[in-house]
Amino acid sequence: MIAAVKAVVRRHWPRLRLRTILLATFVFVAALPGFGALFLRVYENSLLRQTETELVAQGAVLAAVAARDWPGGEGAGIVRSGYGSALDLRLSRILPERPAAVAMPGADPQAQRWAERLSPVLAMTAATTLASIQLLDPEGRILARGAAGSGYADLAEVRAARAGQAVTTLRRNAAYRPDYPFEWLSRASNLRIHHARPVIVGGRVVGVLLLARSPRSLFVGLYEDRGKIAFGIVAIFATLVGLSGLLSRGIVRPVEALRDATRAVAGGGGHVPDPPATAAIEIQALYRDFGTMAQAIAHRSRYLRDFAHAVSHEFKTPLAGIRGAVELLQDHGDMGPDDRARFLANIAADADRLNLLVSRLLELARADMATREAGAATDLDDVLAQAADASVLAVALPPQLLPAVAVPRGVVETALSTMIDNSRQAGATHIAITAAVADGSVVLTLADNGPGIAAGDRERVFEPFFTTRRAAGGTGLGLSILRSLVEAHRGSVALVPGEGAVFRLVLPVAG
Repeated sequence: MIAAVKAVVRRHWPRLRLRTILLATFVFVAALPGFGALFLRVYENSLLRQTETELVAQGAVLAAVAARDWPGGEGAGIVRSGYGSALDLRLSRILPERPAAVAMPGADPQAQRWAERLSPVLAMTAATTLASIQLLDPEGRILARGAAGSGYADLAEVRAARAGQAVTTLRRNAAYRPDYPFEWLSRASNLRIHHARPVIVGGRVVGVLLLARSPRSLFVGLYEDRGKIAFGIVAIFATLVGLSGLLSRGIVRPVEALRDATRAVAGGGGHVPDPPATAAIEIQALYRDFGTMAQAIAHRSRYLRDFAHAVSHEFKTPLAGIRGAVELLQDHGDMGPDDRARFLANIAADADRLNLLVSRLLELARADMATREAGAATDLDDVLAQAADASVLAVALPPQLLPAVAVPRGVVETALSTMIDNSRQAGATHIAITAAVADGSVVLTLADNGPGIAAGDRERVFEPFFTTRRAAGGTGLGLSILRSLVEAHRGSVALVPGEGAVFRLVLPVAG
């Protein structure tokens, strides 16, 4: 099921630019608080609680005034709060609409006179706050601002107030009529807040204040706060535009420039530009890595081109000799035995050279593809001693003991034998090996007493197929194979500048 959904999404997913993705992400994140305020009732709850707070404050003040004016009253008493938490549209219980008052005759004349004195204060407060305010006696009869001879004795909030507890409830409002097209989005539009507060004098309840008011409408609140909301929206979008521009200069533009450079390099031209100063650190590192890769690719391309040219040249000479000898043998069927034997010997020699070239090319390929062996440790003193014993030359070894090197034994043996054999083939009779340990590496210096290397050939001794012994069957691949093997194990080999044939072999110390 999940795989099917993923397949559908992949088929219909639009191709988007990075700028579009960043801007859409920013807009979505910036809009989340607004959606939360609207659909999660955060803002509407704030409006609801604001109305509740206003009713509680009005009720407290009016109760204090009423207690002061009670005949013989000694001031307001302590009112127990019956609502420990504020109203919440999701959690608070919503009661039905407040029922109509029921007949309750027989009001106390003293309480009626008290209510008449308070009526102007209640009327002025109601006109100012637009709240419905009624004064009830301790039994729930309406004393002021309501139908005389009726009351709310059975109303839940009135019963709580008669017991000395202030309470706030949410009730339906049947008289509600929508004023705005989208008012259905507001859950509080058809609700009304009811607050009942006792008037306490001398420790007893002498009356109940019943206040009610519709909470401020969501859209009225939005309209009244339109300036702040508009400023917030403008500020948010300005910030988003600034962030988008910053990310565009730091990420998008450098990536696009790198894309263009990639296409140019892939086409065989162009170069990788310097990373922009405004680009992110990771993008700048990507530029540098890509530049290194492009240089490696260009170097490898040149190497392959030159190598292919050299291979074709090396193979062409013996192939031409073989072809010529075969043509002569075919054209001269009456050729004498000595001539035939000479041409067949030439064919065999050229075939042997081709076979040797193929073998050495395979060795070079294996050397180029060689990888460093983890944990390799070779006793260099032992390898040097064996190389000296196996050589026909007089080999002078380093006097000091050397540490183990992190290169396989076979690679060290191949390197030493190749360089000693080169000295022998050049006519040397003695070779001196000196050693030094520096910067975590063992540096071996090999110097022979041969005629040395001509100045014009010193820069080319490590080139594939370069040899001064072609007539003697040299392939010119020995030093190339040696260098590839040593460099694959974090070592190096080079010709020491100056006269003679002095090579420096650097091998990393094990551990």
